Amino acid sequence: MTDSRPLGYWLKLVDSLISEQFANSLEEHGVTRRQWQLLNVLSRGPATGGELTAALAPFFGEVQAEDEPTSPSEHLSELVESGWVAEEGHTFTLTERGAVSLDRLTEIVDAMREESSAGISSEEYSTTVDSLQKMATNLGWDPHKPPADA
Repeated sequence: MTDSRPLGYWLKLVDSLISEQFANSLEEHGVTRRQWQLLNVLSRGPATGGELTAALAPFFGEVQAEDEPTSPSEHLSELVESGWVAEEGHTFTLTERGAVSLDRLTEIVDAMREESSAGISSEEYSTTVDSLQKMATNLGWDPHKPPADA
């Protein structure tokens, strides 16, 4: 017998489990999920505070831990203080120390992704992502427009 709970139930459950797993795994290494996301954006090249805020805007609408900063700038300032990110003027750059840390964190995240998708073929995964993207588009999402709360 299959579970007949609706799509929304599964989406919220999986999202909350992913968030919990990220928080637990990354906290052990002294970094938040948002900081990991900022490091990833900066791994592509220098960015201004505004560009970083725009890149992470979709994630700041999510429920966060009570003690977690609520804006990208708070997460970013911790990365600057730790020496993982350098700030020059209004531009931020990943430091060598930050790049090494990001490499280690990426290994952890990759292992989490493998664990969460165990038993799912690459075709099934791709179909799921494609279906969710189509549903988002059907519900008014436009990848070319910034989020409403940005």
